[in-house]
Amino acid sequence: MTASLRNCLAPAKLNLFLHVTGRRTDGYHLLQTVFQLVDHGDLLHFTVREDGLIRRTTELAGVPAESDLIVRAARLLQTAAVAKSPRKVLGADIAIDKRLPMGGGLGGGSSDAATTLMALNQLWQVGMTRADLMALGLQLGADVPFFVFGRNAFAEGIGEQMVAVDTPSTWFVVIEPGVSVPTAIIFSAPELTRDSKPVKISDFSRAIAGFGKNDLQVVASKLFPPIAEAVKWLGQFGDARMTGSGACVFCGFEQESKADEVLSMVPSHWKAWKAKSLARHPLRDLQKS
Repeated sequence: MTASLRNCLAPAKLNLFLHVTGRRTDGYHLLQTVFQLVDHGDLLHFTVREDGLIRRTTELAGVPAESDLIVRAARLLQTAAVAKSPRKVLGADIAIDKRLPMGGGLGGGSSDAATTLMALNQLWQVGMTRADLMALGLQLGADVPFFVFGRNAFAEGIGEQMVAVDTPSTWFVVIEPGVSVPTAIIFSAPELTRDSKPVKISDFSRAIAGFGKNDLQVVASKLFPPIAEAVKWLGQFGDARMTGSGACVFCGFEQESKADEVLSMVPSHWKAWKAKSLARHPLRDLQKS
């Protein structure tokens, strides 16, 4: 019987705060953030192939299969598996139910890549540890290691230095303002704050709710007015802020009933949804520490 894993959640992340504290000589920005996993994301389906082919079986508008992080992650793991020990080269058919917007600041592509690494590591019986997969993931993007890490995390550097943190059980309302934000445009803006004072994990843990800000939000809101509109509207109900480099905007609530109430009032020209905080990635326990 052909091995498969179905309905693998590639969860979205929210940046509970995001400070830019400096810039490296290679142009990468130094960040501090807390990544929060939520129970909403893309769904991936994997079926092992015996002929070594990697195929994405779902068409995605504007995303050629060859450049998709899902396919690139599978091929990267395939190459690493052969280098680790000579073996029959297995492949995979990968289907995706795409639910997260591109350019939304939710980490959708990175999460898809991480889920691919974790699922195929299991299906192909490669035997890589979580640290091995995180190192592979870093070759694909700065956020991929976080999703492989699989815990909510205080992150520094370019996002690859992580320490697990506990966050409260929270219901989030997330608004998609209808724009796609290229990350490079935000980070290259001259007016971007690049000298926020560094904070400690203990600073976040003492405050959590309402801690810090998103340094990228001012720039993104100026360049993409729908983001500013969504922040203003959602801010009637609590501490609304943008996640990542945009465009999605979120607000957290202790009670699901309050999140439902706010969700029911979101203007119809925006897509919106609710999500519950996750403590762990659903596939985390598949990996060896």
